[in-house]
Amino acid sequence: MKSYDNPHLNIKSWAEEDRPREKLLLKGKAALSDAELLGILIATGIQKMTAVDIAKVILQSVQNDLNQLARLSVKDLAKFKGIGEAKAITIVSALELGRRKKETETSNRPRIRCSEDAYEVLKPHLSDLSHEEFWIILLNRANDVIKCEKVSSGGVSGTIADPKMIFKIALEHLASGIILAHNHPSGNLNPSQADKDLTQKLKSAGNSLDISVLDHLIFTDKKYYSFADQGVM
Repeated sequence: MKSYDNPHLNIKSWAEEDRPREKLLLKGKAALSDAELLGILIATGIQKMTAVDIAKVILQSVQNDLNQLARLSVKDLAKFKGIGEAKAITIVSALELGRRKKETETSNRPRIRCSEDAYEVLKPHLSDLSHEEFWIILLNRANDVIKCEKVSSGGVSGTIADPKMIFKIALEHLASGIILAHNHPSGNLNPSQADKDLTQKLKSAGNSLDISVLDHLIFTDKKYYSFADQGVM
C-alpha cells in the first residue's frame, strides 16, 4: 500500500507534470511558479523538504518579492536551511543575469518626447480595429516606455476604462507616468464628453498617487487627437 506520510518528500515521486524540470519541458517556463523556478536552481532538497519547499521558505522571507530576493547576498542566502555556499552563488548569479537583461531592455526602450512618439508606440495595437479598445503606456521618470497594456476592449461605440484597474497596473509596474489611449472605429477624432470627463478624473487621481497622466490620445486608422497638444489636459 502506498504511504502518505511524506507525499512531497521526493520530487521524483510526484506526477511527472508536477516536477519543476519536467513541467518546464512539458508546459514551458511561464507555467512554473517563482518557487518552482527557484527550486530548479536549488536543485536538491534535504530531509523532509524538497528544493521547492526550500524555495518557498526563502520567498516567504522576502514577502514573495523578487526585487527583495535579488538584494540578498551569498551570505544571506546561505543562512537558509538547505542552502550552502554553492547553491547561494547559483541563485545570486541567476538573479544578476536577470538584472542585466532588464538593464539591457531598459536601454532599448523607446522614449516618449511628444504625442507622435506615443502614437507610433501604440499604432501597431490600435490601428485597423473594428471595435474600441483602451490602452495605457507606462513610463518611468525619464519617460522611457516600461510597458504598453490593454485595459479594456469593447464594442463599436465604446469601451469601459476602470480607473482602479488603470492605477493598479501603474502601481504594479512602479510607473511614474502614464499616457491614455483609445481608438474610435467610426473615424471621428473628436473626444466625447465622456472622454473629457474620464481624462480629468484620471489626471486628478494620478496627482494623488504621484503618477502623472501626461496625455490622452484618440486613434483613428491614420490620425490621432492629443489632449495635451490641444491644451485640454
